[in-house]
Amino acid sequence: MEWQPDEQGLQQVLQLLKDSQSPNTATQRAVQQKLEQLNQFPDFNNYLIFVLTRLKSEDEPTRSLSGLILKNNVKAHYQNFPPAVADFIKQECLSNIGDPSPLIRATIGILITTIASKGELQTWPELLPQLCNLLNSEDYNTCEGSFGALQKICEDSSELLDSDALNRPLNIMIPKFLQFFKHCSPKIRSHAIACVNQFIIGRAQALMDNIDTFIESLFALAADEDSEVRKNVCRALVMLLEVRIDRLIPHMHSIVQYMLQRTQDPDENVALEACEFWLTLAEQPICKEVLSGHLVQLIPILVNGMKYSEIDIILLKGDVEEDEAVPDSEQDIKPRFHKSRTVTLQHEGGEGEEGENIDEDDDDDDDTLSDWNLRKCSAAALDVLANVFRDDLLPHLLPLLKDLLFHPDWVVKESGILVLGAIAEGCVQGMVPYLPELIPHLIQCLCDKKALVRSIACWTLSRYAHWVVSQPPDAYLKPLMTELLKRILDGNKRVQEAACSAFATLEEEACTELVPYLGFILDTLVFAFGKYQHKNLLILYDAIGTLADSVGHHLNQPEYIQKLMPPLIQKWNELKDEDKDLFPLLECLSSVATALQSGFLPYCEPVYQRCVTLVQKTLAQAMMYNQHPEQYEAPDKDFMIVALDLLSGLAEGLGGHVEQLVARSNIMTLLFQCMQDTMPEVRQSSFALLGDLTKACFLHVKPCIAEFMPILGLNLNPEFISVCNNATWAIGEISIQMGSGDSKQGAGDCTGVEMEPYVGLVLNNLVEIINRPNTPKTLLENTAITIGRLGYVCPQEVAPMLPQFIRPWCQSLRNIRDNEEKDSAFRGICLMIGVNPGGVVQDFIFFCDAVASWVNPKEDLRDMFYKILHGFKDQVGEENWQQFSEQFPPQLKERLSACYGV
Repeated sequence: MEWQPDEQGLQQVLQLLKDSQSPNTATQRAVQQKLEQLNQFPDFNNYLIFVLTRLKSEDEPTRSLSGLILKNNVKAHYQNFPPAVADFIKQECLSNIGDPSPLIRATIGILITTIASKGELQTWPELLPQLCNLLNSEDYNTCEGSFGALQKICEDSSELLDSDALNRPLNIMIPKFLQFFKHCSPKIRSHAIACVNQFIIGRAQALMDNIDTFIESLFALAADEDSEVRKNVCRALVMLLEVRIDRLIPHMHSIVQYMLQRTQDPDENVALEACEFWLTLAEQPICKEVLSGHLVQLIPILVNGMKYSEIDIILLKGDVEEDEAVPDSEQDIKPRFHKSRTVTLQHEGGEGEEGENIDEDDDDDDDTLSDWNLRKCSAAALDVLANVFRDDLLPHLLPLLKDLLFHPDWVVKESGILVLGAIAEGCVQGMVPYLPELIPHLIQCLCDKKALVRSIACWTLSRYAHWVVSQPPDAYLKPLMTELLKRILDGNKRVQEAACSAFATLEEEACTELVPYLGFILDTLVFAFGKYQHKNLLILYDAIGTLADSVGHHLNQPEYIQKLMPPLIQKWNELKDEDKDLFPLLECLSSVATALQSGFLPYCEPVYQRCVTLVQKTLAQAMMYNQHPEQYEAPDKDFMIVALDLLSGLAEGLGGHVEQLVARSNIMTLLFQCMQDTMPEVRQSSFALLGDLTKACFLHVKPCIAEFMPILGLNLNPEFISVCNNATWAIGEISIQMGSGDSKQGAGDCTGVEMEPYVGLVLNNLVEIINRPNTPKTLLENTAITIGRLGYVCPQEVAPMLPQFIRPWCQSLRNIRDNEEKDSAFRGICLMIGVNPGGVVQDFIFFCDAVASWVNPKEDLRDMFYKILHGFKDQVGEENWQQFSEQFPPQLKERLSACYGV
């Protein structure tokens, strides 16, 4: 007997569906309750499918809604559906996939996919064969409906379809889909390509076996009149470029020609897909040889795509010049992610290493259109191509640039400034001769009457900040800074934002060059405090923090502190403990505290107390949530992370002055809990703070060492790079303090007795990390320093391991500039060589090279090096030493003979 609805039940369900379309919240709440009641009846879901597939008398939105409620039920409770109900639903779906209404067909397609994704592909064996058979139907609706469902299944379950679990249905499906590339309906052609496209990136075997047919079929559709089809063809070619470039190479010339056309497609969605091709091609080794002949056509097309479209300008309110008084709507404010502290070392030739944690977002010039569009894609493509072709790009660009940059139409001029910014990194050498003329022009554009021109000029100038700073300050730095500071106070919010970000970049490049202008800079930034709406206020904090990082202790002048601190403290007092705006303010204060050092003392007490409170509140909330997850919300642990980081900033800035604050609080107890938190970022910040407190006031850390060391040992896990890095650094700082005893004695007298019990907890892990391939530089350097420091304090315990780490140890520290950390680590190595000279024999050349990396070691360290080098030379004898030193590169040879007479 087939299931039939009960008339009264059917009316109830229909009433429910009608009510749920009402905008009234009270009605909505009643609907939710009613739904929960009805879900107690096993055949309620039969009613829902019945309305969707059979009740043609009802309007389509109601029928579709019935299907969507059923879809949610499937998602939530499918495993509890009685078998008869599940079978009825499945059978109804397959019988009605060809419903005349596109809306109903799509709803049934979604329902089929949802059932399939509940693990039902395995237990619904007839689904795929039936859908594939239905593709052959003479009835267009049935064919289109089945294809719609298949496309959704391919999107959701591509990996499962290409596995043995279902005995490889793709062997039948892919050839089947390929036949439909020639179908007379564009909708069907588009579905067919979209289905096959799901299997390119995963390199499904069935597709690889038919790859040439696939590529030929794509070429046949190249000029299709339907834009959706063209878009899917472009998407396929872009993915094939990543996965099967070998099959495309023979046709590359014609593909490039085709993509050049499509990048100018009248339909922007097609043009955007095609433009991705250049981005992907730029990452392939063959890019240069494939494209060099086509740059002359490609560059003008990309440049043309970089103009704002009319719709962009409407969305960006491009005609609104002044909006600074308009409050921000809360959804405009993107969530900010706090970047936890990572401890890094200074390198030769400049600041910390660039390459490792590159900020991904610095190229984003128009954030609020955060959706990817043709302008952004074209600019990104030009940026990566500039990095591939370098200055060979310029002959194709410079003639265009002149017209663009001086064009009377602001939209064209704006795109020219964006072009100039996009090539800043790749073509920097070739651009240098033109910059003395271009930079003043761009500085003038900062005063343009169009806000969108002013904001892009900020961004592009920031991309050339490095060059500006390398010139005499009066030439460009001073005029640029003067104008940028005016833009920080612009009447337009987008310009304020761009100017603040650009100024932060300029601060990073200029560092102490800014010291003479500090008063003037602070006046502007403080004035902006009273002027900015919510979103830009958050960027302003960043500009102030970066300023403090860049000028350091030069900020510690009474007049500067007087300007800067009152507005920061006022904001600090306004914000509640639950307010996420505390994050950027705490980050900013952390930089300011580190820079001001003792100048921050008057403000430190309330700041310190609040940070401790934030940590304590978060830990308490986490504990309640873990015990009763149904009653309490999970805390936002970012509050705790940012607070720990500000405490680190205080410890670093105040040094010994932080001791009384620590003494009067329970921070060590809290730290013990934070170090064991499940969230890696919390542990990362805890270990940074532990290291900073160890340096600032070891007497409070020392009693906890027995409890802390095992936790530190457990966190030497390179799966979590930053946690491991900070734990390693903290162990090194602790060793030095433990070893120095309470009286600061010389190297020979250091008492490592107290540290000895802990060496075993950490040493093996450290040695394993330093020998691990592909470990980031920062972590290798910190590991080497810590091994050296452990050896400095406990040479007897660490020296036996020398042969296992000496080579990578020397290699990772040769590029670090002379500093305290390097000093203590090298003393440790020398002491260990004294204990176990045989341990370095095999790798002595690496030791020589590392010694030569010192510019001017302290006198007693130099003596240590001298003794080891001469001891080795005497040990092997003159002749063997001559042979040995023949292997040295000439520079190393000269350096050692000049400094150490060997």
